[in-house]
Amino acid sequence: MKLSHRITHLTPSGSDGWEVFYKARRMKAAGHDITELTIGEHDIRTAKPILDAMHGAALKGHTGYAMVPGTDDLRAAVAHRIATRTGVPTTPANILITPGGQSALFAAHHAVLDDGDTALFIDPYYATYPGTIRGVGGVPRAVPARPEAGFQPQAADIAAQADGAKSLLINTPNNPTGAVYSRATLDGIAATCQTHDLTLISDEVYDTQVWDGTHISPRALPDMADRTLVVGSMSKSHAMTGSRVGWVCGPEDAITHMINLATHTTYGVPGYIQDAALFALSQGTELEDQVAAPFQRRRQITETLLAAQNTVRASPTQGAMYAMLDIRGTGLSGQDFANALLDQHHIATMPGESFGTAGAGHIRVAMTIDDDRYRTALQTLLTFAATQTA
Repeated sequence: MKLSHRITHLTPSGSDGWEVFYKARRMKAAGHDITELTIGEHDIRTAKPILDAMHGAALKGHTGYAMVPGTDDLRAAVAHRIATRTGVPTTPANILITPGGQSALFAAHHAVLDDGDTALFIDPYYATYPGTIRGVGGVPRAVPARPEAGFQPQAADIAAQADGAKSLLINTPNNPTGAVYSRATLDGIAATCQTHDLTLISDEVYDTQVWDGTHISPRALPDMADRTLVVGSMSKSHAMTGSRVGWVCGPEDAITHMINLATHTTYGVPGYIQDAALFALSQGTELEDQVAAPFQRRRQITETLLAAQNTVRASPTQGAMYAMLDIRGTGLSGQDFANALLDQHHIATMPGESFGTAGAGHIRVAMTIDDDRYRTALQTLLTFAATQTA
């Protein structure tokens, strides 16, 4: 079969960045006891009341085709959530419900890019970003966010890459770095988007996981609502990763066209899952805080253990469920460190290089196992790092 250039070149290097993860899974399948600190998957499952709401909705018959844009009630609930948190007037017409945040990213880039258009994204980046851009016919162009700046992207660096670009993708709180973009950072991003006429795509799926600082949606900044598409999701905020419920929030005209795209691609999200998402949102911030609490505890464990040694440094872990650890003091690359740690201690982490060149010499640790196991694994990691410098 002759395959399209577009699909065969989603990851033109042949690597999707997940080699250490796949290796860990093979070791686990072979019977090894592997401590996985790799993927952003909660160690708790979706709350039983949410599952009960899903089950009840299915039994009541909401198992047929659902409205492609999303149910009226869920779109209204998401719009209310966004308006309440950002102060930006938002109606259901500004919302498209999608099968998870990844589908929302795909739809957003489809909405603003034509074949051959250049799309900017921040490096380090979530592993799917370049492939998502290529998947809609765009040309990805990375903008480095440097560790010495706490992985806060600088307006001058964005401007230096902006000629000919159509869009900019950002993510705050950030995966993989844990950075929460400051108001100064976002003001610089907004000004650059306005100067260079860039559409801003803002991935805010970690907006309930903020440990230091304040989450600011750039859509709320002056003159940005009409040039910003916000991606959200129930995955991280409500531990509903497998339910696949996300959304795009943006100008009504853009959402109208993305609804047409959804008609020709996903055909919407199952109604009983949307009903469960509606129930989850109705529980307010109390449930969101419960889901986020373990990561806030483990962030404190991380800071305490790091403070007791001087080999591994951490970027400011301000939000999300990850710690980006600087292991350059060992003399190893992130790739070599992660492989050696897995081989010798059966602890799986993600090399910083999996997330771009700016993450070189780092590893990403997902704080997604119970507190005691996490503390033990991180201490083993730090002890291992110290032996590499001897």
